[in-house]
Amino acid sequence: MVFKCQEDSYQKQFQTSVVSCDYATLEWCGEGSNSTTETRQLRGFNVVCEDTILFPEGGGQPCDYGTINGQPVRSVLRKGSTAVHFVESSSSFEEGATVQQLVDWPRRLDHMQQHSGQHLITALFDREFKYDTTSWSLGPSVSYIQLSTPHLISRESLDLIERQANDLIREGRIVSVLLVDPEMAQDFQDARAPRGLPKDHEGLARVVRIEGIESNMCCGTHVTNLSQLQCIKLIYAEKVKSNVHVHFVVGERCLRKLGEIFQREQQLTAALKCGAHQHLELLQKLQQNVKSTRKSFVQLLKDFANAEAERLENVPKAMRPKYFALHRRDGIEVDFTTTFLRNAPEEIFYFLTVSEGISVGSVAKGHMVLRGDPMLVQELGPQFLELLEGKGNGKENSFQGKINNLAKLQNCTALLEAHFRPKKPIAEPASAS
Repeated sequence: MVFKCQEDSYQKQFQTSVVSCDYATLEWCGEGSNSTTETRQLRGFNVVCEDTILFPEGGGQPCDYGTINGQPVRSVLRKGSTAVHFVESSSSFEEGATVQQLVDWPRRLDHMQQHSGQHLITALFDREFKYDTTSWSLGPSVSYIQLSTPHLISRESLDLIERQANDLIREGRIVSVLLVDPEMAQDFQDARAPRGLPKDHEGLARVVRIEGIESNMCCGTHVTNLSQLQCIKLIYAEKVKSNVHVHFVVGERCLRKLGEIFQREQQLTAALKCGAHQHLELLQKLQQNVKSTRKSFVQLLKDFANAEAERLENVPKAMRPKYFALHRRDGIEVDFTTTFLRNAPEEIFYFLTVSEGISVGSVAKGHMVLRGDPMLVQELGPQFLELLEGKGNGKENSFQGKINNLAKLQNCTALLEAHFRPKKPIAEPASAS
């Protein structure tokens, strides 16, 4: 079945009647940049109408949103020749009742621009480089096509396709939809159809044609003239396994993306206190300074570790502590613990932790190392990891792991203190008189 939305993608409201209405629920997390990632369960009804201007998900295009009698439609799915609308509502719809459908027009227009733009980009990559588009994704802010080629596409090639696409947009090439018999019409035989018709397809097939460019079998909603795309920008290409993804934006998304980029440029200008043309040069200098500073910092940590180890080594053996616990907040640098243990006396039990600038007693990630008596190491290691919410392992006299919570670091130290605290002698019972 060809739905009303496929006959006229620009129709914004439509009156039809209800065929069926059944209670249903929907797991919903919303969409778009302002949506929450938390899923919530919506209560409502699955409504089937005689026809619909709300496009059901298909052909790589998400479904439309809108309303039925003012109640929000959160999902539209095609099942055979029918479209099932999930309507978030506390009251049902009577079978046979006349209802008013209203489409979320900004969302519809956005999907039409991205989908028609994808057809155009796909055709131009095929014409210029013989690259087949094997799939595509209409994302909430940026879309991409997947090209069947192992070769990463250069910026020059992207610019070529982009120029050709925008030239055709300025020409205002007509975009038309044909309904053809898959068994009979030559129009269908000449159409691009990489995935073929759905197994449950019935009746005529829908072919979208861009004047002088290509014909492509498609169920989605499209513009009627390339000028309605406004413009196309190919952002970048990336290699994904044996294919290449070309990321793009069309129409209103180009304006939004430009606004986002300009806002970031203004923020960088304010933060770096320089003109936009100096951003790259100044960032490269900052990166070099950070690299140099880090190198010096690591060397200082090693020097400090050597100094700590030497301090213990200079203590007479009879006066050396049974255990040594040390926490550093200079960052998760294994060089510090490695250098310290390489030079520290062997007979002391060591409990060393490092973290990223967070005080003891706070939730923070870090690294833990135990070294000493093998039996005690294997006994305390798992206990400490449990207290510090970490993961790790060890063998013989060494145990180490990643930790996620320093809040109970003092509990670990208390366990060490309890183990090494001198045991009080048991008093002998008094003799009977």
